[in-house]
Amino acid sequence: MSEGLLTRPRSTVCECAIRGFYIASLLAFFTTPLQSALAQAPPAPAGPSARFVVVLDAAHGGNDTGAQLANGKQEKALTLALSVRLRSLLGARGIQVVTTRESDAAIDSNRRAEIANHADAQACLSIHASESGGGIHIFMSSLAPKQPAHWAAWKTAQAAWVTRSTALAGEVNSALLHAGFNVTLGRTTLPAIDSMTCPAIAIEVAPERDANHGVTAELDDQDYQARIATALAAALVSWRSEAHQP
Repeated sequence: MSEGLLTRPRSTVCECAIRGFYIASLLAFFTTPLQSALAQAPPAPAGPSARFVVVLDAAHGGNDTGAQLANGKQEKALTLALSVRLRSLLGARGIQVVTTRESDAAIDSNRRAEIANHADAQACLSIHASESGGGIHIFMSSLAPKQPAHWAAWKTAQAAWVTRSTALAGEVNSALLHAGFNVTLGRTTLPAIDSMTCPAIAIEVAPERDANHGVTAELDDQDYQARIATALAAALVSWRSEAHQP
């Protein structure tokens, strides 16, 4: 112990201690919110042992039948069938899957977002169907990208994930094009996805058409569904590899 400290008046020692405690408290006060905000940011790619979860959201269900499709089919039935088929393919590839519905049940958009957020998913595909157009339509949220905040506002939480969702859309687009599908990309308001805190896109399946716009495969064509599911599974396997790069 130094002589200077031994001879320093007790009051001065106390004042120094109090001043040091005060400064430390201020630093803790200002840095803790910053750390919390950073923790909400879209995570950097993780190592190969990281948990990887995909959420499959079959649109509509219950009293919400969705669009009326060819051959008397309802959209809610096709989206569920495609979700089940894709879930099986992903499970066979070692990917953990969480679904928003497994039966003809009504699920509102808030509950769909809650399921995806609770799963801490690395990707969410909301599956839709339409008789309009042809091939596969990929939609991303129309929200403008924003920096992540400590408290993400409901209905705009996806804004912090738009960049990652765009990258996911690119991965899915590449796989579908490689499989020979006609693909259309767009952005729109997506009530469920706009509240999700994960990379999320909507996949809308339309009939397959030739160059003259004639239908070559309807939505209930089993081979058509199988080809779509296989291409989507390949995209998500590739996305898992990209997400796990160091």
